[in-house]
Amino acid sequence: MKKVADGFLPLAPATLHILLALAAEDLHGYGIMQEVARQSDARYKLGPGTLYDNLQRLLKQGIVAEAGDHKSSRRRYYRLSSLGRGVLSSEIARLEGVVREARLHLKPPQTRRA
Repeated sequence: MKKVADGFLPLAPATLHILLALAAEDLHGYGIMQEVARQSDARYKLGPGTLYDNLQRLLKQGIVAEAGDHKSSRRRYYRLSSLGRGVLSSEIARLEGVVREARLHLKPPQTRRA
């Protein structure tokens, strides 16, 4: 599964934020937009066009699925598929490596003692 998930990386920022929003619970479109704003302290905002274009692509790829247990609602709910959880986990691991490497390069140079 990891090799399959790695094929989707790196994720675009909008995709990453959508998957992070869906990691904890099923959400409808407006709920995803609110959760993205909350998680990013309102620094990243998804517009409806960006959101729904990404959701359609993610549905086709099998990364996101419609949550069928919300049929009584007029809204469509979305959830991460097992592939989606794998993709998100792989992207988090990739980003952790990027941050680790950045920290190594940003350390102040060691001064030599004479």
